Amino acid sequence: MQLTRQLALFLGNEPGALARMCRALADAKINLSALSVGDTVDHCVVRVVTSDWQQTKRVFEEHNAVVVETEVLMIEGSNHPGSLAAIAEKLAVAKINIDYAYFATGPDAKKGLLILRTSNSRKAMKVLNS
Repeated sequence: MQLTRQLALFLGNEPGALARMCRALADAKINLSALSVGDTVDHCVVRVVTSDWQQTKRVFEEHNAVVVETEVLMIEGSNHPGSLAAIAEKLAVAKINIDYAYFATGPDAKKGLLILRTSNSRKAMKVLNS
């Protein structure tokens, strides 16, 4: 588990917008660790955790994107029933709100990667490490 920087940007909700963003990162040799896309009528909110958040921010800004930087928890955890419940319950007891979360894992994978934005990332990390 670690604290890391997530970058969020707004893209037009149109064919090719995500492809252009991913190409810009690939050309800069930046690897994506996590990605979330949420759509609205006219734009998408894209959240990314990458191999180099500072370079990622520069790339996005060079393409005139509005970028929002956020501290999140990145948790590599077990892929079994109840693992997310245990995390959410510990945070609830500590009165830490989960603002949003996204994760992925293959059905047969032993581990998955969870990104958590909480009301207090540093306190959440202490609680989850105890």
